[in-house]
Amino acid sequence: MAGGVRHESFAQPFYVDPSRFVGEINIIMWPIGAPLGGIVHRPVRLIKRRRVIRDLAGLPAVLGQFGSFEVRLAATKREIRMAQRLRYQVFYEEGGATPQQGAALIRRDICPFDAFCDHLLVIDKEARNRFGRIKPKVVGAYRLLRGDVAAQGPGFYSQREFEIGPMLARHADKRFLELGRSCVHAKYRSKRVIELLWRGLWIYAKHHRIDVLIGCASLPGVNPLALALPLSFLHYEAAASEEWSVRPCAARVEMAILDKAAVDPRKGIAALPPLLKGYLRVGARFGDGAVIDAQFGTTDVFTIMPLADIEQRYINYYSGPMEMPDKLVA
Repeated sequence: MAGGVRHESFAQPFYVDPSRFVGEINIIMWPIGAPLGGIVHRPVRLIKRRRVIRDLAGLPAVLGQFGSFEVRLAATKREIRMAQRLRYQVFYEEGGATPQQGAALIRRDICPFDAFCDHLLVIDKEARNRFGRIKPKVVGAYRLLRGDVAAQGPGFYSQREFEIGPMLARHADKRFLELGRSCVHAKYRSKRVIELLWRGLWIYAKHHRIDVLIGCASLPGVNPLALALPLSFLHYEAAASEEWSVRPCAARVEMAILDKAAVDPRKGIAALPPLLKGYLRVGARFGDGAVIDAQFGTTDVFTIMPLADIEQRYINYYSGPMEMPDKLVA
């Protein structure tokens, strides 16, 4: 076979196509039943080829780089598992969520929606393991579910908590993208990593011509009274208009716990988690009512971000240069 490697045995020759292997060595061995001194070379595969299992719809896997950080879309099962491990560390080990059966054994946040979503990752290419060797690791992640994919299969994840059907029907001409499972490793919660996630998100949204970002955003804790200030602030200062309004499916938590006069806007903003502050900064609005997520120990609000309403200065900023691959610089 042209270009192949010929290996002789005492039965019959066989050929190995080098392209089948990432790395290969020959092991010298005596086959059973062969005359003494008969030698056969057997190829042994050293590195298993990583099978691409995600269709990135025309986007390159690597969306951008900054220093040692790389923003990319997960393209293999291994990369998705890395994101699930980070989610387990942040949500379960750090956040105290209750793992479902089996998740604690494999130490990964497993969710059926993962199979339908794209996974946006920030990877530290110069991270080191406990032996001091360089071993890249996922330090930030976002899960992305487009409306066209949701319509063909599982629906949106947030439909488990919120009645979003009427809102989707009112904007049937819009393309929606649901954001979920956002997390950053505890040692990497810097402005840089969060910005890289948002830059990757913006590239993805532009490529798929997304009109609206939606999703559940969480406040830590399941006691609404302890969250009275941030919930009341969102209700009075950042409520969605009626055309975008969404309400919980059941077990509604009223957000207007305090009177408006009792809500200091500065203190209200300060009481929000970093992700909600970021959403609010770029113009997000929030649904009417919250939901308690007992498994994750959070109180969830529904977030709506029509991209047309995002201030131009943020669009310019997140569209700015960032050592982009050539395909995305133009």
